[in-house]
Amino acid sequence: MKPAICSLVIALTLILCLPVVVLAAPPPSSLTTYTITVHEDGSALWQLEYRTPLSTDDDVRAFNNYTRDLPAVYLPQVRDLMERSVSQASAATARPMTVSNVEGTAVVQTSPTGNYGIVTYTFTWSGFAEPGSLAIGDAFAGGLYLGKDSTLILRYPAGWSVTSATPVPDLQQDGLVWYGLRSFNTGEPRVVLGRSGFPVIPVIAGMLLILAILAGFVVLRRRRPETVTTAPVAEAEPEAAASAPLSPAEEAGLEERILHLLENGGGEQYQADMVRILGLPKSTVSSALNNLHQKGVIVKVRKGRENLIRLVRDRDSGL
Repeated sequence: MKPAICSLVIALTLILCLPVVVLAAPPPSSLTTYTITVHEDGSALWQLEYRTPLSTDDDVRAFNNYTRDLPAVYLPQVRDLMERSVSQASAATARPMTVSNVEGTAVVQTSPTGNYGIVTYTFTWSGFAEPGSLAIGDAFAGGLYLGKDSTLILRYPAGWSVTSATPVPDLQQDGLVWYGLRSFNTGEPRVVLGRSGFPVIPVIAGMLLILAILAGFVVLRRRRPETVTTAPVAEAEPEAAASAPLSPAEEAGLEERILHLLENGGGEQYQADMVRILGLPKSTVSSALNNLHQKGVIVKVRKGRENLIRLVRDRDSGL
């Protein structure tokens, strides 16, 4: 088996068999994403994704061998390790916990930087979050380690909002995001959620304000009809054109321009500077960056109030 695949097995062992839940990084050439989706009943769907470049024929053969052995060899190992890890967390928190629906897949994916072998393990962890306020973190009784080139994503149910999060996430978009390399303290990341209440009073006040404005507009129109004009349609056309969605070809071209900007800037660039250089709306550039992030080409690093966009690796090397 190729060393990269062997290291993946070792990484899984480190994650799952220790009393501490350790998100250890696979080989430096791999990207790792851990996604935890918390449900209202306190259970959580875990997804562990390992993305390894398939640059040579040996890489492809090793990945195919791993795919062949996954159902009979690696999946049972993961299931056993997870059951032990959850049992230890249950003992540390004095809360009933179980693991179920352990599954694994291996697929080949093509991205702008080449072909990747993607191994994904998923399982359901019941009792992961504290009931009531959906407090998250006590299951990490000994802390948590996030390796280099690794990302931790924590998602929560609709209708809930974040009351507190320690440490502060690097990014808050479609969930809370932390990037490695970093070590979390005992019981971290600690996130407390609360139900988002329906703002009845602000809504009523807003409706009354709208009604008052409409009433005033009607009175004004009756008294001075000559002063009420309609803005020419032509004036609205440039704005509509600027916000029109891009075609697939235009999206691909914009993504390529962004990648060239990053390469020419030494592999990283602030998002605000990229918007200024490209001369496009912020939403258009942001959408293209989100696509590249989902493809594993870039990462977003929070720097104060700005986003620093960073290439994951050299595109020309195919890695």
